[in-house]
Amino acid sequence: MKLSDTLPSNAAPIIAIDGPAGAGKSSVAVRLAGTLAIPYLDTGAMYRAVGLMAYREGWRPPLDPASDGPAVASLSEGRLRLEPGAERMQVWVDEVEVTDEIRSPECSEMASAVSALSEVRRALVPEQRRMGLLKGGVMEGRDIGSVVFPDALLKVFLTASAQTRAKRRYEELVARGLDVTLEEVLKDQAERDLRDSSRADSPLQVASGAVVVDTSALSLDQVVERLAGLFLDLREAGLSAASTDVKKK
Repeated sequence: MKLSDTLPSNAAPIIAIDGPAGAGKSSVAVRLAGTLAIPYLDTGAMYRAVGLMAYREGWRPPLDPASDGPAVASLSEGRLRLEPGAERMQVWVDEVEVTDEIRSPECSEMASAVSALSEVRRALVPEQRRMGLLKGGVMEGRDIGSVVFPDALLKVFLTASAQTRAKRRYEELVARGLDVTLEEVLKDQAERDLRDSSRADSPLQVASGAVVVDTSALSLDQVVERLAGLFLDLREAGLSAASTDVKKK
């Protein structure tokens, strides 16, 4: 029996997966969503798309919250379209698909910079909540459990050693044909970690009640199996509690 067979047809759970770059959030979220037969929602793609628009308009890190925040936030108004896909979010800017383009190193850097702007977060968080509430799903980012869905059924914080995370990112970029060194990736990662953890609005942190999983020595299958088991245990406990409440009435 598949794990998805144990879920009621009307289930609309939220599984929130947060963590730093390179911890395996996207790979885990995609595989977990497929295993549980629920949508995969990548909030980071939204920030990457805004970062791409800002980059095209001439902005470069660091960004000033006072002078850049409102203008950068306004870039997304009526120009973004996102649709859940089998393996990743499909993203359009001005009706032109940019799903691959937003994965460039420049967009990664800009995504971290624009996500630190309060105005951008205030513009995008309502859309993230709307997407999650429509059908539920596995949602990954950096503040999903702490800000976007603090009452998610399962909250997870994925982490890994700095060297492991940088090596994964390096191998991903090389596989895509980009000319980078591991030292450059380590440097960019350290700068991004600092920005993400020290930003004033919704910094990267372990959400209250989140399960912390270090993926450094774990395979993708091992992480997914553990999280799927946690989810099913929580789901069963919730259904049992609901059944008990009905009987009491």
